[in-house]
Amino acid sequence: MIDVIASEWMKLRTLRSNVYVLACSVAAVLACAGIAFMIGRGFDGQTLDEKMAFPGNGDGIGNGIAVAYFVFAVLGALAITSEHSTGMIQTSLVAVPRRRVLLLAKIPGLAAVALVAGQVLAFVMHAASMAALGDRAGQLLREGVTLGTPLSDPGVLASVIVAGLSMAAVALIGLGVGAAVRSTPGALVVLAVIIVVLPVVAKTLPMPLRAQAGSFMIENLPLQIAGVGGGILPPAAAAGLLVAYVLAALTAGATMITMARRRIKVLAIGAAAAVLVSAVPAAAASSPDPASTMAWADCADRTLVKEMRCASIKVPVNWAEPSGRKIDLTVGLLPATGAQRRMGTVFAIPGGPGGSGVEDLSRNAGSFAELRDRFDVVSVEPRNTVDKGVLSFDCLFSGPWITWPDTRAEYAELGRRNRAAAQRCRGADPEFFDHMDSASVARDMEAIRVALGEEKLSFIANSYGGRPGIEYSRLFPGRVRAMVFDGAVNPYEHRAQSRLSHEESFARFAAWCAANTTCALHGQDVGEVWRALVARADRVPVPVKGESPAAAYSGFDIKEAAAPSIISPGQEPDLPRWTELAEAIERAVDGDASGFADYVRQARKSPKVPSSTGMNMTHCLDGIVFRDYEEYRQRRREGERLLPNIAGTELWHPLGCVGWPTPVTNPPGPLPAEELPPYLGVGSWTDYGRSADIVRRVPGSAAVQYQGHGHGLYNAGNSCIIGHVNRYLISLRLPARGTVCPKTVT
Repeated sequence: MIDVIASEWMKLRTLRSNVYVLACSVAAVLACAGIAFMIGRGFDGQTLDEKMAFPGNGDGIGNGIAVAYFVFAVLGALAITSEHSTGMIQTSLVAVPRRRVLLLAKIPGLAAVALVAGQVLAFVMHAASMAALGDRAGQLLREGVTLGTPLSDPGVLASVIVAGLSMAAVALIGLGVGAAVRSTPGALVVLAVIIVVLPVVAKTLPMPLRAQAGSFMIENLPLQIAGVGGGILPPAAAAGLLVAYVLAALTAGATMITMARRRIKVLAIGAAAAVLVSAVPAAAASSPDPASTMAWADCADRTLVKEMRCASIKVPVNWAEPSGRKIDLTVGLLPATGAQRRMGTVFAIPGGPGGSGVEDLSRNAGSFAELRDRFDVVSVEPRNTVDKGVLSFDCLFSGPWITWPDTRAEYAELGRRNRAAAQRCRGADPEFFDHMDSASVARDMEAIRVALGEEKLSFIANSYGGRPGIEYSRLFPGRVRAMVFDGAVNPYEHRAQSRLSHEESFARFAAWCAANTTCALHGQDVGEVWRALVARADRVPVPVKGESPAAAYSGFDIKEAAAPSIISPGQEPDLPRWTELAEAIERAVDGDASGFADYVRQARKSPKVPSSTGMNMTHCLDGIVFRDYEEYRQRRREGERLLPNIAGTELWHPLGCVGWPTPVTNPPGPLPAEELPPYLGVGSWTDYGRSADIVRRVPGSAAVQYQGHGHGLYNAGNSCIIGHVNRYLISLRLPARGTVCPKTVT
């Protein structure tokens, strides 16, 4: 046998056409570089959001891998069809009468050449693609990858090596096809169908059939074997399939060149081997869907996006009595699209407190499009959603107007008003009302995880959703795969210091007024006008035209009404909320607070911002409270020292809990840092500090600041933030220290 292998090696290395065939592999390099160059040209000149939406070029080999495969397949086919075309096959069979031995002897030499040449070609293709992209290669995309991927990225080196190995596999497939067809033209046709036609046909199919069929194409197997995408198969199954392709081709070749009476036996053995090689790894390493007990069905709310599915889950009202009274929670699911191998479930924790995560997920479904290539995304209408029908919506949505107590008596009077408002709502169902804390919400989330059948969950905690995210981390650290805090509420931060970024936003508002004639206060010192108005209104409240005297605005009322507009000015370049704010200030200076009342009324159906009982029933249980009047005075002095323009806004929520009828049941507690994976925090100018402070408590975590306005950036569709979050959730890779997302200008 060794002599036969040696003779076949001599044929292979002395056949001049083989050198010419291998030289044609340069076309694969040119294809990689050329397509990457065109991608780069199209990439230049686009806006940041348009660049973020570009599809990734990956390791770059995919641009020319079909060319490379065809070259190596032809090399393998010619190893035997050239003998048939010249008649030398008869001479070979005289020297080696056993036809299968002749075929097997061709494999070592062909495999050796293809292995070496394939590895060299794969690395050159990757290098050419990266060189053509240049600095653009490092641009992060919404799908969580960069435009080009260097060898240092996880899985990329492996994908390039596997691509080289797959070229050797394709050469052996070519050998098997050549042996079966016995004709060079015929072999070229068959190979063209396998390597070119079938992948093109697969790409014309609708999703998810396109992804399912494409996963079985040879060109997509290297990425799947390396575990970096390319299809729905797990690495072991993809590797088994590649080996099965080789075995199937060689079996076909061995069958056709074997004498007729032996064909069936050879075919049966080869087919069995191919099936076993492909099926065993697939069965052992595939990632089946989790054993979910959720009964998913069409959502009752027809306003939700059509692809959303809904289910109901029962949870205890009081988790201290798990066998006691139960309530139903609605869970919403945006299922994975099937474009890539499913990695698990991401839980989008809604803000509020009490916002409907199902509605949020439906409204912001576009933000999750790329993530759904690999994950199911779920959310919930949490127990503290104000319209669940257990407690009166009107009662929970309303609440008292918060005053700025100057004396102990005024503080006590505020407590009496708060308590009365709470008792009006609580009286309908005290047990339910008293269990709206974030720890109970976190336990509900764990019940959903169990029902989903997932071992671990990944999370995106938005705004006040950060608090249930923290509680889940404390209660179930071993069930957290990844956690993103997006503009999250931070129970650990000093309240006045946490509003320093809001002061900076006020300074930006003042600078905008100074530079823009569209501002009603243009030409004036906005800071002086504002502070004078607030001070005067605290002495003599500014009336609201057409409203009762009780609706008159104090300086505290003005600051609270203006706070959302100060930090969220609206779409640039118009900044409509800053325009509206400047006009409201101007009218208030002239003695009418209707400008503030008008836009507050649009959102809350009240001329002044009410302290929502529905929000307070969670805030107060979560410990957003003052111990007593002395702590309130201390915090007030700190705020007045640190926040010259917005002092008091940081105390508005704790003031809503003065006099609350139920005690704190879920005070802030430390994170079990050593039991948690690294976290990611993201936020805008005004939110970043809060998220960054949370994640710094977990070793190895990172944070990204968006250098612009906004809140809940992932849901809002901020492409740069989406890219960083998706990269983290998919690969658990965190951005480097100091990473920022530049301000988006439209």
